[in-house]
Formats: sequence, structure tokens, C-alpha cells
Amino acid sequence: MSERNPEQPHRTVLLRGGEVHSPADPFATAMVVEGDRIAWVGEEGAADSFADGVDEVVHLDGALVTPAFTDAHVHTTATGLTLTGLDLSGTATLAEALRRITEYAAARPAGAVLLGHGWDAAAWPEGRPPSRAELDAAAGGRPLYLTRIDVHSAVVSTALLDLVPGIRERSGYAPGAPLTGDAHHAVRAAAYATVTPAQRAEAQAAALARAASLGIGTVHECAGPEISGEDDLAGLLALAAEGTGPRVIGYWAELVASAKDADRIRELGALGAAGDLFADGSLGSHTAHLHAPYADAPHTGTAHLDADAVAAHVAACTEAGLQAGFHAIGDAALTAVTDGVRAAADRLGTARVRAARHRVEHAEMLTPAHIAAFADLALTASVQPAFDAAWGGPDGMYAARLGAERAAGLNPYAALLKAGVPLALGSDSPVTPLDPWGTVRAAVFHRTPGHGISARAAFTAHTRGGWRAIGRDDAGVLVPGAPADYAVWHTGELLVQAPDERVERWSTDPRSGTPGLPDLTPGAALPRCLRTVVGGRTVFDRPNE
Repeated sequence: MSERNPEQPHRTVLLRGGEVHSPADPFATAMVVEGDRIAWVGEEGAADSFADGVDEVVHLDGALVTPAFTDAHVHTTATGLTLTGLDLSGTATLAEALRRITEYAAARPAGAVLLGHGWDAAAWPEGRPPSRAELDAAAGGRPLYLTRIDVHSAVVSTALLDLVPGIRERSGYAPGAPLTGDAHHAVRAAAYATVTPAQRAEAQAAALARAASLGIGTVHECAGPEISGEDDLAGLLALAAEGTGPRVIGYWAELVASAKDADRIRELGALGAAGDLFADGSLGSHTAHLHAPYADAPHTGTAHLDADAVAAHVAACTEAGLQAGFHAIGDAALTAVTDGVRAAADRLGTARVRAARHRVEHAEMLTPAHIAAFADLALTASVQPAFDAAWGGPDGMYAARLGAERAAGLNPYAALLKAGVPLALGSDSPVTPLDPWGTVRAAVFHRTPGHGISARAAFTAHTRGGWRAIGRDDAGVLVPGAPADYAVWHTGELLVQAPDERVERWSTDPRSGTPGLPDLTPGAALPRCLRTVVGGRTVFDRPNE
């Protein structure tokens, strides 16, 4: 976990004349910050008593102040490389993607390995990824690595394949098909090995700056040996420790079998052996592990961990006082995870496993039995509502992969909350963009009726939920004593919003105790971030506003 700069000056700041989203006072219009903590929240009339003893007065002019968002699943360097490099997300056709590759290659230095992200053949009328011959031509014969939007498969040029000895004998390689599994990991390692420390630092800084500009105060970095690398995580944590951007909570996706392994995870600066510790892959790449075959492929995907491996990892982490976690999307993968965690609880005691707050990333294809197990074992569901916005619905990619009936069961956020399962929201950037208010909107207006949750519940899961997922119950909320992590927003009228598109005016009954939130109905303009503060330090300030 990144440590904030200990030399932070102690300053007192009064914010007044706006709307402060606080459960301590649903009508609060002012807030006082002392150093790195919230000192007071209340109404404008009482703010005058603080005015003479502060170092700065911020006149909000009606702006909204909320806790800063926590994005509970990010790949920071990959996000930065996408922001600063070749981004194919949003391309409408294969031809457009090839044209962008050609233009990008022409602008890069000779000899550089080309890195790109975001192609999605399911969204193209051609219905197929680019062929290797097309990539060779577009890249001018240079090494090229392009990840699919879900980052679980990639297409590459011949020149990049030639840099990896024995690549054609690895699992996940098939002529003419995107690379998956070991083959994908090998070419990714070869491509990312060409990124210089300076390029990596530039990418990380760009990603953290984008996060800060969107009101994100904390990101959970999901690193690992098959994802980024130890140097990448160390560099990111060092950058975050400078205190000029969002906090970074590091996770390292590697199995733990002993106390020595756990000590190594801590030495890396990681909070847990969790994040993208793969139990399976993704639905888009046909690598999520299912109980029954895909609707559009004659297999059930790929299993990377069974229940015994999950149980051993969870037991070792629990005994070492370390958080464990897994990437699990398909129903068979989720069965392996829940059965494994249950076995660890049978061995060590359910209370001890619950107290460790282990987590599961994505958790999309949940059954009622899975949800019950999550609740019983206190597993945090770290979920990405933008997945449903992008690929859900009766005509979306999920329906193509699974059939409409199975797809309609994906991402059941309302059922998770009803069962008492802790939720933490994130983006999995660069899979989907950093976009916290868009994430809240997607959770509310789920594409499957009955799965959406209230704006208040989604907002809480994207702020306080991310802190609770790391074992902190005192943060992610604007109350006296909480960390001074907050964002200031230009927004419209505040509302109390339910997930079924009913919108009610913000209640003026003080007994309701319900602070309002911006209008998130589809088509409404989302709030614009004016300032982001982390631990009392301003890490983003929009010019001239």
C-alpha cells in the first residue's frame, strides 16, 4: 500500500456555500478540514464561527462536495499506456481499427514495439478480429501487441511472435486465432519488456492524473506476475507515495502456500494476494469457466484454479493475516472459489475467514447459492457495472456468448445487496474507462430489470465500499474524524433516485436523513469535477472554475 508523504503541512480549510454529502447532516452546506481529517460538517449559519481561524476559505458557489471515489479495480500502467498510446476502443469497424494502427505505426520511432488496446470484434460488422497478415501490413512489419477490450486475449504481428521462442507450442496458441492463456502471457511479457522505466512512469502519472481529474481519490491496483511485474508495482507505489495524486492500494495476484510467501507479498508493498489471481478468464474471449457450454462455442472455457487450490490459498492467507482474493467470472469458476473458501472456513473457522475480508473480482455469473456463500463468508464482490452497460441486455455480447436466458442472470447487484454481500465498485480500466459517475449510473440503470440498485447504494459502494474492502470502516464518508478525501462537483439539482427510473425530489423532511445525489438518468449530464483532495492535499484543481 502506498504511504502518503509524512511532511504534509497542517492547514485548516473551510468550504462553504454548497451542498455537502454527509450522513452526519443531510442539509450540510459547509465543512471544515484540519490537516488530513474532516473536522466539522454543518450548515452555513454555523460556519462563521470558523472563518477567522482557517488558512483557506473555499467558496463553493452551490457546488456539491462528496467523498472522493475509490476505483476498486485498476491496471494503472496499462491505463496510462492506453491514454498515451494506441486506443482502439470505440472503433466502429475492423477497417477503422486497421487505419488507426497504420497511422499510429507511422508516428512511432523505427524499431519500437507497438502497443495497443481495446479492439472488440463483437462490435464490428465484420464480426472478426484482424488477421495476422492484416496486422503485419498495418504495422509495416514491426512487432505489434493488441489486447482485446477484456485484456484476456490478444492479436499480434508475426514480428512479435518471432520474439518469443517456442510460442507456437504454448497453450493458447492457434494459427489465425487470438492468443489466450500461456501464449498470451508470453507475448505480453515480451511486449511490456520493451517499455522503458521512463515510459512506464509517464504512463502511471497519466493514469493517476486522469483518475484525480474524475474525483477518484483511491485506486486498487491489481498487479501480478502475469499482469504487470514487480518493478511496475514498486514504481507505482513509489509514485503514489509522493502524495501528488490518488492513493494506491496494491494487490499482487500470486498463490500463497506459506508464511514466507505471505512475507514476500508484504515486501512488495501489497495489501493482499488478491486481485486478478485468475480462477478463469473472460466471457468475451470465451475463457470464463462455465458449468455448461457457451451458446456460441462448443466448450466451457478455461479453469485456472480448482477448489483445493483456492482453499489452500485462502487458508494460508488467513493464517498469515493477509487478504486473499480471486478473479472469477463464470459460474464454474465461482463454484470453485466459493467451495474453496468454504473448505478453508471449515478448517480454520468461519469467523476467522470472515474477519479477513477476502474478495472476488468481477463475480458476474452468480447463482443464488453463490450469493448465499458470499454473504456467509463475508466475501467482498468487487464488481464493474460498466461491463453490463457495455455488453449486457438481450442483444449484447453476453447474450451472444451465453444465450439470453443465462445472460439475464449476470451481475445481480440487487440480490447481492439484499443478501448483505459487501460491494465495491470499479472499472477494471483500461477494460472500461475510469468513469465513477458513469459507473454509479450503470449500477442504477442495469440493463436487466430487477438487478439495478439505488443511486445511494451504488454511490456508497463506489466510495465507502472501496475502503471497507481493504478493512477500513472509518473512511469514504464525510464525517468528523474521517480522512479528508473529497471531491467538489459542478452539478444540477440533487435527487433521491431509485433503480427503476423513478426519480423523486430530494426530501426536505429532516427525519429522512437522506442526502441527495445528482440526476443520473440516462441522457442527463454527469457531474464535472472541480477539485479532488486526498489526505488534505489538493491533487486536482480545474483551472478557472
